[in-house]
Amino acid sequence: MSETLAAALAPLAEIAEDPDAYVARWKERTGGKVVGAFPMNFPAEIAHAAGALPVVIQENREPDTHGRNLLAEFYCGYTRNIADSAAKGKLDLYDGFFLADHCIQLLGAVDVVRFESPDKPMYFGHLPTSLGDRWTPEDTRKMMRSFVDEMGEFAGAPVTPEALSRSIALFNENRRLLREIFEARRSGNAQFTAEDMQVLVKSSMVMDKAEHTQLLRRVIAEAAEVPRDDRVRLYLSGHFSHAPKPELLRAIEDCGALVVDDDLFTGMRYISTDVPEDVDPVDALSDWYLKRDANLPCSTLVQHEADWEDYLLNSIDRSGAQGVIVLLVKFCEPHMLYYPELRKALDERGVPHLLIETEHEGVPEENVRTRVEALLERIRRTQLVSS
Repeated sequence: MSETLAAALAPLAEIAEDPDAYVARWKERTGGKVVGAFPMNFPAEIAHAAGALPVVIQENREPDTHGRNLLAEFYCGYTRNIADSAAKGKLDLYDGFFLADHCIQLLGAVDVVRFESPDKPMYFGHLPTSLGDRWTPEDTRKMMRSFVDEMGEFAGAPVTPEALSRSIALFNENRRLLREIFEARRSGNAQFTAEDMQVLVKSSMVMDKAEHTQLLRRVIAEAAEVPRDDRVRLYLSGHFSHAPKPELLRAIEDCGALVVDDDLFTGMRYISTDVPEDVDPVDALSDWYLKRDANLPCSTLVQHEADWEDYLLNSIDRSGAQGVIVLLVKFCEPHMLYYPELRKALDERGVPHLLIETEHEGVPEENVRTRVEALLERIRRTQLVSS
């Protein structure tokens, strides 16, 4: 990586590593309110249109201590870390919280946040999970309207359609720029590591979108075209709520692999779908929610016209990935229940794959390296036989 590109990435990496510091600086600089949003489906454009800073609350790097007795050990690492952060007062910098998801474990973590921060507003909207029912579009629109109204109450002034349309356009531009980088990686440009890609998306989840877009344009301007090399091309799948540990991603690529595509939440899942700009903005956000699962299916939603395993196989074909690593967060029930379908589809297609279970406390790197090296060797041998 060139020095100029490294310099362009540096401020984004700093924010991805320590989002709380950025949030504190933003509040001090602007005097504005910060909305803590929980994964995966909150329409952050609404908070931005209200003049607030929407931040997808990230899993931090600290060991869980204070919060260990607040949620059972069979909750996933992300939700236990949220409970721990709330118990330590690390979420006090947020002025309010918004949740637009239905994960049972996440609801438990949110209850802890509500208990630890009783003076902070907590808004919860249950978006429909069955997307094919005839009443789903109208129910989705009513919930989006409710989000707009509640955000106006939180901000102290109504969210106007004009402001919401401007925020939608800004967020779309940011998503398009990120997809441009993802497409370059998919096409064989190895300029950015898997860890770099996480930095780009995680910082987008935290920063003011106009500021992030400006820095993102600088990154794109400094990026060079790197020719495709002979490393084994891998696809990462899973992780619905938070980012994989950087050391895990480094361990995978240090073995001689190149991550060329993913369906991670802190990846293509977050940037897959734009919000329409030519219709009423509340209708547009409703359309975004309904189209998002069709564009990149999720095991937490029911969509009869789209299946995750079909999307995965098509993505593998499109990216030329030679193998798949499934990153399954320990105790993530929707992923655990759906994984057999993914495994069956990969086996039937003859796609080599590896399941790695992750948790907040991390994974043993040497064990990961050994298993990834075995996967890469299997892929190479398969290639030799087929050639």
